[in-house]
Amino acid sequence: MADFTISIVLLCAGLRRHDVHPLAALVTLLSGMLLFSFVEYCFHRWLFHGPVRVTEEGHRKHHEQPLGYDSLPFFVSPLLILGLAGLLAVAVSTTFALLLAGALAAGYATYGLSHLVIHIRRFQHPLARRWAAAHHIHHCHPEANFGVTTPLWDILLGTRYVSKQKLRAS
Repeated sequence: MADFTISIVLLCAGLRRHDVHPLAALVTLLSGMLLFSFVEYCFHRWLFHGPVRVTEEGHRKHHEQPLGYDSLPFFVSPLLILGLAGLLAVAVSTTFALLLAGALAAGYATYGLSHLVIHIRRFQHPLARRWAAAHHIHHCHPEANFGVTTPLWDILLGTRYVSKQKLRAS
């Protein structure tokens, strides 16, 4: 809840300022969500499955026990995102800093909720089942499917899992 709360607070604060054209605000929000999806992919691929022993060991525990407790204390990510908003405000207008940080926080909150739901829910809708299956495949093939919220970066960077059956068919 803290992640969703900080994202809403930052987004509302940015939108209330009225010193940015609505289209620029929308582009900033969408850019922030896209940027977060790339950050999610990079962290998962190169930090959680990479050479940094502490993060790799902690993430390996998640692979062994997907429903185990593996999150940060509730106050850490909001504090980090507020710090990021402050740093961004030095480089760009306060409105853009608030909107971009809010979009990144919303992306992180969406990631956290999505990841939890993937592990606790059995989906009926075919698209939702495929989305969840991509992450479950990652647990069996940890060298593939690093994106949780979107397969975009796996597709673009060549890490999307393709079954041997599909490879033989093509």
